[in-house]
Amino acid sequence: MLEPGNSSTISVCVSVESIIMFLGLVTLILCCLCSRFSLLLLDLEEYYFEQHTVHHVTTISDKKRKIRGSLKICSKSIIFEPEEHVEPILKIPLRDCKKIEFNWVHAQKKKPVYLIKECNVVAPYRVERGDRTFLFYLEILSKTEDIVQTLLQLHRASCLDKLGDQTAMIAANLQSRLARTSFDKNCFQNVAEIPHMECEAEMVTPLVTNPGHVCITDQSLYFQPLNGYPEQVVRIELHRVKRIYKRRHGLRPLGLEVFCTENDFCSDIYLKFYQTSDRNDLYYYIATFLENHMAEHTAESYMLQWQRGHLSNYQYLMHLNNLADRSGNDLSQYPVFPWIIADYSSTELDMMNPTTFRDLSKPVGALNKERLERLLSRYRDMPEPRFMYGSHYSSPGYVLFYLVRVAPEHMLCLQNGRYDNADRMFNSIGETWKNCLEGATDFKELIPDFFGNDPSFLLNRQNLDLGKRQDGSSVQDVDLPPWAADASDFLQKSQKALESQYVSEHLHEWIDLVFGFKQRGSEAVAAQNVFHPLTYEGGIDCDSIEDPDQKIAMLTQILEFGQTPTQLFTTPHPQRITPRFQSISRTPSVNTPLNDEDSFEDLTEESRRLAWNNIAKLKLISSHKIHKEAVTGIAVTRSASSVFTTSQDSTLKMFSRESNGLQRSMSFSNMALSSCLMLPEDKAVVCSSWDNNVYFYSIPFGRRQDTLMGHDDAISKMCWRDNQLYTASWDSTVKVWQCDSADIANNKRCQFQLLAEFEHEAGVNTISLNPAGTLLVSGTKDGTASIWDTSSLAQLHQVHCHSGKIHDVAFSPDSRHILSVGEDSCLKVIDVQTGMMISSVQADEEQRCFCWDGNTVLSGGQSGHLQVLDLMSNKVITRIPGHSGAVTAMWMNEQCSTVITGGEDKQVIFWKLDC
Repeated sequence: MLEPGNSSTISVCVSVESIIMFLGLVTLILCCLCSRFSLLLLDLEEYYFEQHTVHHVTTISDKKRKIRGSLKICSKSIIFEPEEHVEPILKIPLRDCKKIEFNWVHAQKKKPVYLIKECNVVAPYRVERGDRTFLFYLEILSKTEDIVQTLLQLHRASCLDKLGDQTAMIAANLQSRLARTSFDKNCFQNVAEIPHMECEAEMVTPLVTNPGHVCITDQSLYFQPLNGYPEQVVRIELHRVKRIYKRRHGLRPLGLEVFCTENDFCSDIYLKFYQTSDRNDLYYYIATFLENHMAEHTAESYMLQWQRGHLSNYQYLMHLNNLADRSGNDLSQYPVFPWIIADYSSTELDMMNPTTFRDLSKPVGALNKERLERLLSRYRDMPEPRFMYGSHYSSPGYVLFYLVRVAPEHMLCLQNGRYDNADRMFNSIGETWKNCLEGATDFKELIPDFFGNDPSFLLNRQNLDLGKRQDGSSVQDVDLPPWAADASDFLQKSQKALESQYVSEHLHEWIDLVFGFKQRGSEAVAAQNVFHPLTYEGGIDCDSIEDPDQKIAMLTQILEFGQTPTQLFTTPHPQRITPRFQSISRTPSVNTPLNDEDSFEDLTEESRRLAWNNIAKLKLISSHKIHKEAVTGIAVTRSASSVFTTSQDSTLKMFSRESNGLQRSMSFSNMALSSCLMLPEDKAVVCSSWDNNVYFYSIPFGRRQDTLMGHDDAISKMCWRDNQLYTASWDSTVKVWQCDSADIANNKRCQFQLLAEFEHEAGVNTISLNPAGTLLVSGTKDGTASIWDTSSLAQLHQVHCHSGKIHDVAFSPDSRHILSVGEDSCLKVIDVQTGMMISSVQADEEQRCFCWDGNTVLSGGQSGHLQVLDLMSNKVITRIPGHSGAVTAMWMNEQCSTVITGGEDKQVIFWKLDC
């Protein structure tokens, strides 16, 4: 029977055997002014409840000695932290205690007591076994009975046979403590703060969770630890919050991480809630508070920025890790980076040689063909659920394998007070890479620290005694490859390799494996990328497991084994747009004459770039009401002296820029004209009509020259390239016609030859060619965009990107992306290579037409205003008042300095860039 006595003392008894095992020697001397206690001294999933000032009474040679310190009551142990730093911290597991009374606590024979941080140094724990009594006097005697009752209750929980029963009893104790307390509102920074909600949660740091109370007000987010450790309250000012993310913790949707900086690696607080509803309520409250000044980022928006070169490879990988629930606060979901370099033996690192780099299209386990064959043979003979790799590429053990020199206490926490065997430590980068290639169970990737600026994790700056290897050498700094002069040089060259041409061209292949469509399913099998089912989100529903022991074991396995990132992409990730390395400088030298044409192109490109940088400065020059209905098309001669416009009033108008007045008005039928384009040499204008025909108007002769009767319904849009006319129609087709512009220019009748017909499932509302004329995109009334190869006449991709009609589509200048606008008020960006929709922006109103440079969009909206949108940040830069009705047509000159728009208000407006 464990019954309390009537004294005001508590003691612990442990016998000491003749053999005292030293697992390590003195290493780092810490600052003597700070507390040596840390939550890392607790077991995994253990809680620290309360602390009391006591005197530990020891007897040596019949002489009693009192050691003042703090007694920590934890869910599975008693920890005594002496004030004298030369004395070790004592950790006594509750399960090993025979009795807990006012007089003494007796531990079972041969059970351990841990002596930690002797002489205030970080080292493996010293273990004493046997019977021994520890006597503690409390300074506040009145608390003695309550403390003993608490210890008795926790002792009973620790001694239960089943782990599930132990966990349930400890959880009940914790919830009881939380229910008996609440957030102390005296901790509010401002007495005028208005609380919104309060709930229980745990603050998460690496390997540790600390329970307490969360309170959010109209000004701040607070967390108050139940035990008051490491501080009484943590406060986050809401106006400082930059980003918040919902997190899964232990594969369950319970986490929330808050960032007050743009640093993806360092959050200000990570909270794990007991109820998903509490997490969601807090998230939406903060999100609502921040909606006016917190930019929302998606994997697609980051992808677009990365593709365009606005994000480095390092930044992009960090953003993806963040979006995929990877956090520096959760070692089971620590950010994962790829092995980049494959050469750790050369004296020089050749960044121009592809063999210098690892094959990023394969997981680590598939890099060695012989090992892969053995793994696949086992996989084929394995019962369901099958997996190729029995260990993961990222786990707490692997993270601390790399970081043991800067996080020794975390390693000791994870491994029950011990370091790993010296020969298995992180001793050499080359050896580690070799083992990842050849080891039967080693498939680990890297961590972001390999590409950062702090080399501490490679250096034993704390003089830790990490053991001796079989060859007698002690574990010190990590051995570097011959091409690295020192640890800082290694990091600099690793950074350079990560941002190299080769990696930039192939990084998308690794993203497909870790974050993308090859992460799971049949694509993962084909890519030899299948891990244990417990590592995948949704692989198992822990809440559905009724057996408590099985549930705890499953959660422990999930946390320790490692977790696969949340899948961010379900289609192939597009390649980065990378400029090729030039063997000569772009700056001309005496030996490199500058071609006049090249010079003109460079100047033109520079003028375009400058114009788009200042596009928000567009100024209205003049406005002319020359039609009776909405303007539908604009075409301009090369000299820009004449502007042709079509309208739903069925007329083609010719406006003179020189006389600033209307010169001609032509009508071909009594039905609306839908678009127009200028043929080469400025000799003819082509107009499409709702009467199913295309009309050719001769400018020199001032009359209709030819008619093409090409469709069974209204023609909506046209394009011209290299004597080929592309016509889109509401009859659900796009037709390609051969017609010689020279015949038209010479006022000859043209022989129209139908070359191809692209079938669609709905009426085609708009089309556009890429600058080279090799690709065509069509947009239909049902919101589908189709990409066609104009050489093979094959459909490359079909993407349903809008919930209504597509108004306008256009390729980016480099032909890598397509932008579309639709009646659902969305702007969608499609990657041409993969057909993947990589960005979606919800506009304030329906956008009808646009021009863009691949990054910035100038669009005309339903209200008649022009809008300048930055696709990188998804932010509207400016809105420019213009028409009194929807903007229905837009033209921009080659230098991007002049814009002409037409609208439903029947107006044609001329705009000029005011630089």
